[in-house]
Amino acid sequence: MGDWYTIGLCAGLGAAVGVLLAALLAGRRELAVVATLLSAVLGALIGVAVDDWAQLAAGAAGGVLGAIGSATVVSGAAKRGGTRGGLALIVAGAALVVAGLAFVPIVGYVEAVVLPALALRIRKRTAERYAGLRTLAK
Repeated sequence: MGDWYTIGLCAGLGAAVGVLLAALLAGRRELAVVATLLSAVLGALIGVAVDDWAQLAAGAAGGVLGAIGSATVVSGAAKRGGTRGGLALIVAGAALVVAGLAFVPIVGYVEAVVLPALALRIRKRTAERYAGLRTLAK
């Protein structure tokens, strides 16, 4: 297919690794940073395994963007009462879907861009507390 396909594939697989590591290590800010750095390294290794330096860069970038995007979602769900094990299981399933979709041409590029954008949108729209609890606090 060409380099454009393998670059997108590495970006999508890197994003999937980022989602998985953020699910396993998220919950605290320090662990989210570790997940982001580790996903960059693993994404780069995926890129090297596939082909060349362009795939290395795409895998690392996809890993960072996937980890940043999913860490926001996982930490928000944990703040609202989600258990670590349950969140890790659900988000790990989502990481498998992201990895599978990375094999579709051009979708890997889209995943690497959409995951952080989705997290930013969720972060802007989410209130700090559930509105129903404000009435009980009075």
